[in-house]
Amino acid sequence: MTPKFEIYEDVRKEWRFRLIAGNGEIVAVSEGYKTKQGAEKGTQAVSNSVIQIIEAEQREKGIL
Repeated sequence: MTPKFEIYEDVRKEWRFRLIAGNGEIVAVSEGYKTKQGAEKGTQAVSNSVIQIIEAEQREKGIL
């Protein structure tokens, strides 16, 4: 299974996302957002950060 984000509305009517690993384990849960769009933007921010981390690590290893 591929890691994925799941967006949901919690009991306080706030929108959150969780990152689910390939094995189905929840590895991260976001803060609450007022809108679903805010939570979607949060997933984009996390995705972009992960890409930057991977690229930096590859540069350090001389891969990029």
